[in-house]
Amino acid sequence: MGEQEQLKFFDDNRNVLGVASRSDVHRIGYWHEVFHCWFISNEDGIDYIYLQLRSKNKKDYPNLLDITAAGHLLVDETVEDGVREIKEEIGIDVAFKELISLGVIEYCVEQEDFIDKELANVFLYKSKYNFDDFTLQVEEVSGIVKAKLIDFAQLWFGDKDKIEINGFKINENGNKQIIKEYVARDKFVPHQVLFYKEVIQKIQEQV
Repeated sequence: MGEQEQLKFFDDNRNVLGVASRSDVHRIGYWHEVFHCWFISNEDGIDYIYLQLRSKNKKDYPNLLDITAAGHLLVDETVEDGVREIKEEIGIDVAFKELISLGVIEYCVEQEDFIDKELANVFLYKSKYNFDDFTLQVEEVSGIVKAKLIDFAQLWFGDKDKIEINGFKINENGNKQIIKEYVARDKFVPHQVLFYKEVIQKIQEQV
């Protein structure tokens, strides 16, 4: 698995051009499909957004905060199959019909040896789960935290420099360690700011 996973790739008009390995898709910079699911919850009248902490062993963006659950759609998968990512990464069983579609959002991140051009099928899940319900795939995800949705919005719209997160991570010994800290934008995967803003606006329309 991993870099040799086979993915469909697309032209700029979202027409399928063929199939390539994940490593080639990122090396050449082909458009490809991914599945994103953002968890939110309402607790005592306050909306929270949940974020995963990527494992320090991840090839891309280790140790940074990211979408609650996300992953690439393989060549033989439909968007509906993307729900497997939620179960695999964070151990929560969610049916596709429980998700709220936020549409397909394009984004592109270019680094020296890595061009990530994603057609992101973005979904929202209104969660009733608490931290004890999450079972993490530690090779991929080392923690789960939440932030107030209003704080998260203000961070990406430039009204705050840092926001409070709290949750837990699994440490080297396999034990849960409480996280409670303030973080700036540099603690998050560097998706385009416009991408974060678009996602936040679409989430706020649903809460």
